[in-house]
Amino acid sequence: MTAAGRDDPRNNGTLLDPAGLLDILESNRRLTLRVIQAFPEDALFNYKPVEILRPFGEMVQEILNIEDDYIRGIALGEWSFGKVADNTRTKADLLAVCEQVRARTREVWPSITTERLLQVEPDPFFGGPPQSHFERLVYALENEIHHRGQGYVYLRELGIEPPLFYER
Repeated sequence: MTAAGRDDPRNNGTLLDPAGLLDILESNRRLTLRVIQAFPEDALFNYKPVEILRPFGEMVQEILNIEDDYIRGIALGEWSFGKVADNTRTKADLLAVCEQVRARTREVWPSITTERLLQVEPDPFFGGPPQSHFERLVYALENEIHHRGQGYVYLRELGIEPPLFYER
């Protein structure tokens, strides 16, 4: 039994609750925003510890592009591979696009039901196997967490103490 046991009011009896999932996404994004804010302006889009890696700003662009594409597809059935964040070149621009993408997510989120999350469809972008929309959102979340972890390493290499990961 987890910390939220059977009699806990937070447990509404469903494993897959869209409102709870959005809360998880929001919590993680708040932390990602704090990591972005910790970066010096010049390092956000320029610093990478070795040549084969990308700057953290480019990783965040990917996070935002995936969110925008997946949410639009899941909520509205409009599957297109866009680049909503690719033109950001400053911290202020990146933070503004973070807010724009998340505002669109919040706007269409009410149309995402448990049934829609469980619906399995072919991969619209990468030719992978069919998966549920819930699995797509878990992938997007894991991708954000992975890249945020890279951001933590970059900050430490720059001599900057990253945000506490448990403060959301």
